[in-house]
Amino acid sequence: MSANTSAHQPPQATAADGSDGTGGGGGGAPDARQLRTILVAVSIALMAVIASVSGLNVAQTHMAVEFGASQNTVLWIINIYTLALAALLLPLGAIGDRLGRKPMLIAGLVVFGVASIAAGLAPTAEVMLGARVASGVGAAMIMPITLAVITSTFPEERRGNAIGVWTGVAGGGGILGMFLSALLVDVADWRWLFVLPVVLVVVALAMTLKSVPNSRERSAHAFDTVGALLSAVAVVGLVFVLQEGPERGWTAVATLISLAAGLAAGAGFVAWELRRRDASLLDVRLFRERGLAGGSVTLLVVFGVQAGIAVVLFPFFQAVLGWSGLLSTMALMPMAVMMMTASGLAPKLAARIGARPTMTAGIALAGVGLALMALFVSADGGYVSVLPGMLAMGIGTGLSMTPSTEAITGSLPREKQGVASALNDVTREFGTALGVALLGALVSAGYRSTVDGRLDGIPQEAADTAREGIANAVEAAGGAGPHAQDLIHAAQQSFVDGWQQAMWAGVAVMGVLFVHIALRGPKNPTTPAPAPAPAPVAAPDDAEAAGAVDAR
Repeated sequence: MSANTSAHQPPQATAADGSDGTGGGGGGAPDARQLRTILVAVSIALMAVIASVSGLNVAQTHMAVEFGASQNTVLWIINIYTLALAALLLPLGAIGDRLGRKPMLIAGLVVFGVASIAAGLAPTAEVMLGARVASGVGAAMIMPITLAVITSTFPEERRGNAIGVWTGVAGGGGILGMFLSALLVDVADWRWLFVLPVVLVVVALAMTLKSVPNSRERSAHAFDTVGALLSAVAVVGLVFVLQEGPERGWTAVATLISLAAGLAAGAGFVAWELRRRDASLLDVRLFRERGLAGGSVTLLVVFGVQAGIAVVLFPFFQAVLGWSGLLSTMALMPMAVMMMTASGLAPKLAARIGARPTMTAGIALAGVGLALMALFVSADGGYVSVLPGMLAMGIGTGLSMTPSTEAITGSLPREKQGVASALNDVTREFGTALGVALLGALVSAGYRSTVDGRLDGIPQEAADTAREGIANAVEAAGGAGPHAQDLIHAAQQSFVDGWQQAMWAGVAVMGVLFVHIALRGPKNPTTPAPAPAPAPVAAPDDAEAAGAVDAR
């Protein structure tokens, strides 16, 4: 069965559940207890990956001192993990579909765990970089498989709730990981940051070996090696631009070369996949479908805005309010809790009113949250001035993420669920990099455009330092003598101005997304009406083509 002919069917319609992807003894479907165990196992594996994306952010200074490394090297230690992860998601997701999702998940957990141990013991920055690359490879083996296991194992009536849990962990797990990482750095040593993912990997590996069923899909076509290479080059090029552009400059030679390579590889990927059609890594024709296109655009924007908000919240908490890293991370927890709670409620709401209304309600609420933060943020108002907006943002993103994820996975056939999950993950990673780069740049530009007018009377050297950013201004205040308080006040007010500029830009983007999804969102609820039972004659053929379950 081709990807194109299956595009309008829910994943389970391409093969009988009992013969593919469900596990259980004798090919039977897992019971409720087994399904809960499977969900816990893949959620723990996902948490290990997500926590490692942002965990090292709290240890930048410690690594720079211990390794004698430059800030650029430290940023590479942090970013190269995300770069490797994003580049390999699509190819490894497709390979997992073919070789078996359980073996791929086990292999990924082993690679990720060993690499995390190596990173924790790394004696030099070079060893740390290598370990982080290996961690990214392992994460790319884990992340798409966790969602593919859910979509290929859970029955239709339970799948929405399970995806809601997955999206809640994916969305809120990063903030929870940052909190635990900041706590470990404060009470122990930065190298203990790697204990958390290793412990999670050990638990996930034990549960996977015992409880997670295997499923794999046989294909009549050879693996799309050219498409895999082109997709990796495109993702690396574009994500590199977003990560390095703010640091190197948007017109730097390396930035422009990376942008050109990424765009060229992206165009080549689309052309090649159109040529391969049903033998492609990703049938790009499916983006004509409202579900796949709407879900992808929503995740791109929502994750971009959420990541950008988290990045600009930290300097607000630390430089404007004077909070510690641990307290600043704890301040993000209400938003994470709201997000994870709303992700769990979204499937029920989507089943009642439909996927499109749920997505638009979530997008609208997230936009309201941004507007609240733009209207009420102030240095004097402190945390209370941004908390209502954070709560609204958390609920809105939670409501929109789950139906968007279901729309993506439901648009591709069963034999492509690893690819569907990887596409979902690539969209999130690219959106995160885009949001951090753009919203961070808007805050910086707004700060620089207003701080000049507030530095009258400040000593020249301190004023020049303050123009570089609010953290620099706080540091320079120590040498500004009687002007210290005026310098800090000027920097804080300028940061708030930049913050408001970024928030209003986010409101505008959410407004455009709201209109797009309201008009072009998924036509049907993400939990579709029961499909007619497969014809008895077709079911054995489909099951044979898809590959029998190897439940272990």
